[in-house]
Amino acid sequence: MFEVIFLGTSASTPSIHRGLSANVVLYREHRFLIDCGEGTQRQILQSGLGFKRLNKIFLTHGHLDHILGLGGLISTFSRWEAIETVEIYGGEATLDRVRDLIFKVVLRGGENPAFKVKFVPIKPGVIFEDRTFQIQAFPVSHRGPDCYGFIFQEKPRRPFLNEKAEALGVPIGPERRDLVNGQSLTLVDGRLIRPDDVLGPVIEGSKLVMVGDSARTDNLVEFVHNADGLVIEATYIETDADMARRFGHLTAAQSARLAREANVERLFLTHLSRRYREADVAAEASAIFPNTLVVRDFDKVTVAKKDK
Repeated sequence: MFEVIFLGTSASTPSIHRGLSANVVLYREHRFLIDCGEGTQRQILQSGLGFKRLNKIFLTHGHLDHILGLGGLISTFSRWEAIETVEIYGGEATLDRVRDLIFKVVLRGGENPAFKVKFVPIKPGVIFEDRTFQIQAFPVSHRGPDCYGFIFQEKPRRPFLNEKAEALGVPIGPERRDLVNGQSLTLVDGRLIRPDDVLGPVIEGSKLVMVGDSARTDNLVEFVHNADGLVIEATYIETDADMARRFGHLTAAQSARLAREANVERLFLTHLSRRYREADVAAEASAIFPNTLVVRDFDKVTVAKKDK
């Protein structure tokens, strides 16, 4: 199960009610900041999240409305002793721009000895992983190079069946942990207990897909397929489809058609232009894909595998 907190949902420029692109994904002890538009650090504070453990930043691309907030955030971190290192993940072109912002403007040519910024160049494929989940980057078409989306995917698991274990006489302790990890166990009476004896059927994990700015959707279907939650832009509506193509963005209808084609469970639309009413964006998308939510700043949603 993943949780998403939307910190900035406006396109290109902030509005009275919407800040620039930024979201936080929570999973177990992990916290990931996805993009960091201008004003993000204040949005973090206002949301109640705070800065603790917010040390991994994933950038979809290098446009200023998605990275400019890094200047203030890194400046704050460099003076705040609770975070020693921040890891910034992005394409090479994006990281080049961020390096200039941080070292030529914020830190003025040198790192603070008590604070380090680690740049992690990404390519398509797995970019972060632990025993329970992984994050995969995939290419997205927008204006300029090195644009990426991110798949947050829980790994499949088999639940431990306590009643079966007790009936078989498996003691409580490391023996049960070994069975969960796929190792067979020989009991003191000589009986061999295999993982299949005490583990249930495979349960697929939750899948969350985060897409920043995008000019097309046909190249996203394979990555978005069967997502439990899709976060994606809806900068324009269909009456301005020509403008959307010209500037490399999507309409609400295009994002909704992607969700329908890719068998997505829930669609979350963000990156809204100030020229439209929220209700018009929602109506256009919902007519195609009913399970759509146009998110606002500070909305919190949970993305989990739906019981079938």
